[in-house]
Amino acid sequence: MHHSLTGTNAQPSLKYAWYVVGLLTLANISSFLDRQILALLVAPIKRDMHLSDTKVSLLMGLSFAMFYTIFGILIGRFADRTNRRNIIITGITLWSLLTSLCAGVKNYTQFFLARMGVGVGEATLSPSAYSIITDYFPKRKLGIALSVFTMGIFLGSGLALAIGAGLVSKLPTEGMLQVPLLGSIYHWQKLFLIIGLPGLFISILMFTVKEPARKDLLQNEGAATKPGMLESLKIVFKYPKTYLSICLGTSFTAFVSYGCTAWVPTYFNRTFGWPVPKAGLYFGLVLLAASISGVLWGGWYADKLKSKNILNGRVRVGLIATIVILLSCFIPLINNPAIVMALFFIPLFFVSSPMGASTTAIQELMPNQVRALSSSIFLFVLNMIGLGLGPLLVAFFTDNIFHNEKAIRFSLSALFLIGGGLGTLFYFIGYKGYKKVMEQKEQVFNQQ
Repeated sequence: MHHSLTGTNAQPSLKYAWYVVGLLTLANISSFLDRQILALLVAPIKRDMHLSDTKVSLLMGLSFAMFYTIFGILIGRFADRTNRRNIIITGITLWSLLTSLCAGVKNYTQFFLARMGVGVGEATLSPSAYSIITDYFPKRKLGIALSVFTMGIFLGSGLALAIGAGLVSKLPTEGMLQVPLLGSIYHWQKLFLIIGLPGLFISILMFTVKEPARKDLLQNEGAATKPGMLESLKIVFKYPKTYLSICLGTSFTAFVSYGCTAWVPTYFNRTFGWPVPKAGLYFGLVLLAASISGVLWGGWYADKLKSKNILNGRVRVGLIATIVILLSCFIPLINNPAIVMALFFIPLFFVSSPMGASTTAIQELMPNQVRALSSSIFLFVLNMIGLGLGPLLVAFFTDNIFHNEKAIRFSLSALFLIGGGLGTLFYFIGYKGYKKVMEQKEQVFNQQ
């Protein structure tokens, strides 16, 4: 079992490794479909539940992010010590059932609680998946493998906007549906059943994944150590400046990404009078094309720099990306909707490009025993800033600074300025630090 990734049968195992990445990517798509569908339902949810922009943004962001991230750290710790595949199967089952339950919520509190539960389920996936994929792949292919998995984020978000837009436009605005077990529900609530239940099928498929043998274990006198929680945190924060600046740099690209997916369809509606389904469809397609090409380019470019022995190449991808995001701040202010839609391709391409590369950089900084834990802390920062604050910043600027729904274009400009500016700053700090740490690691490696 432990030898399946070495020696003569290395070829089929690389094929199998890609199969595992494929399945995990499918799970990632499902989790982001569940997450993003709310962006298209802003109007009917506000109408039927009598909510403000800010309350809806809390359902999209904070309710979910808070629990996703807090449980993520506990689950990450667990994933460093036990069977990662089983953790993922449990999580997929939980989030699929709870998304389906959103179809039956009767008030804001129930909705908030169901979204919190979805967050807990989805917290199982990424830390465990990063750790599994890192054990399945050789270092030279790791950037592209993790980028393919990360692509699930953008596939899920883009599909939610593009397919969801079609479904939403056909929903009756009046009357209720009778559903067994759930009673009478609003028409928009049935979307949660349509996207929640197929997840259960993915959790069954996950049983075909083998838990891989763990590589790069921290050794102590020849035996792998099992550090306690405090010890583990010490290892994670051994290079605090480098680790945290990569976490923060990536978080501010996510901040722009989540702010856009949450509000761009509404921006096209308020600024250019486009119906939300039309805006969702076009933006979903641009998002799909830009993010998939961006994240794959980022992983490929990072691996290429690595093969040229540019030790901080994985961080360079992020630095390039945030500078471009910062320069894109004028796009929402252009008065032609077709030009705006086309130009959105540029920041969306670069918003996604560091995702796989930064994840890989963090996996490479850490020994195996703390990989899932360091990933879940990375995701904690990423989601609190990205998911928690990105959508909220846009709503906050619109509601409290401009006091005008129509000023959403200026709120989006602020999103690019703040996210791009802070992202560039943190990646710049991390860029220098990462090179030093990697040089130290190479020296230690060469001495062994």
